[in-house]
Amino acid sequence: MTKLGRNDACWCGSGIKYKNCHESFDSKIDFYHRQGAIVPSRDIIKTPAQIEGIRRSAKVNIAVLDYVGEHIGAGITTEEIDRWVSEQTAKYGAVPAPLNYEGFPKSVCTSVNHEVCHGIPSPDVVLKEGDIINVDCSTILDGYFSDSSRMFCIGEVSEEKKRLVDITEQSLQVGLSQVKPWGFLGDMGQAINDFAKKNGYSVVREIGGHGVGLEFHEEPWVSFVSRRGTEMVMAPGMVFTIEPMINMGKARIVTDKKNGWTVYTADGKPSAQWEIQVLITETGYEILAY
Repeated sequence: MTKLGRNDACWCGSGIKYKNCHESFDSKIDFYHRQGAIVPSRDIIKTPAQIEGIRRSAKVNIAVLDYVGEHIGAGITTEEIDRWVSEQTAKYGAVPAPLNYEGFPKSVCTSVNHEVCHGIPSPDVVLKEGDIINVDCSTILDGYFSDSSRMFCIGEVSEEKKRLVDITEQSLQVGLSQVKPWGFLGDMGQAINDFAKKNGYSVVREIGGHGVGLEFHEEPWVSFVSRRGTEMVMAPGMVFTIEPMINMGKARIVTDKKNGWTVYTADGKPSAQWEIQVLITETGYEILAY
């Protein structure tokens, strides 16, 4: 880190003197670093102006998912969901982040039943009574990124599927109970994993949450099978997703060899995921997108 004088302008771009802005923050970062902890670099910490931009993007993301929730149902194709997301995002002057991201061909991910994530919308996939689907929406507005996903039950679903969806949603609250400034990401990861296992489920190991805001995917990578007291320190100004993928059966997953994107449970049993985007604050957290 560049050494600043106490009366120099703070590195965050606030225009405030360093001693009145991030000096005490940097002292805490240095303390944890000397203890051997993984600490965020300055480029991970979002400035007030950046946070406001991310908030605006998140409002669009929420509105688009609200629209999907109001219109989704049996008989709808996942291709139609993609069209809704594209049109609604454009209506707000924004761009769907998934479109053409590393070659992804659509504006949203739609993962049905045993699809864990990265399902590609298709005119051939027609939602039917009893399906569960994750709609993963990500938005770019004025260069700022937001990201969240929701589960939808199509008509009457089995008690087994309904419980999986509910427990997965509840796992977010369990994880959030461990999200606090100067705690560890591993505190949250272990809480979610313990909760899922207690309820008879497994948590996907290979895919997790991530930093997001100035790019679609930033550091840190967020595991939901981690251990308490490990992983990166959660410092105020960090923005990342909490998005555990919880399987009814075993944790093992496989990726579609044909499209290179869609991830399935290896045993063919259903999977569920809810995703929120959170900001670490001086006193706790703020949910930006859901």
